[in-house]
Amino acid sequence: MILISKRILIVEDDPSVLRATSYILEKEGYEVISAQNGLEGLKKARESSPDLLILDVMLPGIDGFEICHNLRGEPQTAQLPILMFSAKGQESDKATGLKVGADEYITKPVDREVLLNKVAAWLSAKGSSL
Repeated sequence: MILISKRILIVEDDPSVLRATSYILEKEGYEVISAQNGLEGLKKARESSPDLLILDVMLPGIDGFEICHNLRGEPQTAQLPILMFSAKGQESDKATGLKVGADEYITKPVDREVLLNKVAAWLSAKGSSL
């Protein structure tokens, strides 16, 4: 039996956070693609058909809130699971993230197991809704 790995897009402008998160996910067998600014992230989300998007809020170009809002308004990405991943941990930031369409809002730094559990849960939920 051939297992097809799930593709995860990480949009994160901090190279060390991007490397660490990518490493954790790749070690678990996920295919990781990345972008380091908002415009590149929006383009890759539209073109690479990821199974899940991990999206930082504070990004150069356009921020994660705007990316999320745009993706929710497009038929091909409207159902894409989006995990907002940010150092902005105030309740108002979380509320904004959920309001623009994020499925989950995780405050950095995040524990490895928490990240993997959230990713697995959303990928499983996406798979069961197909």
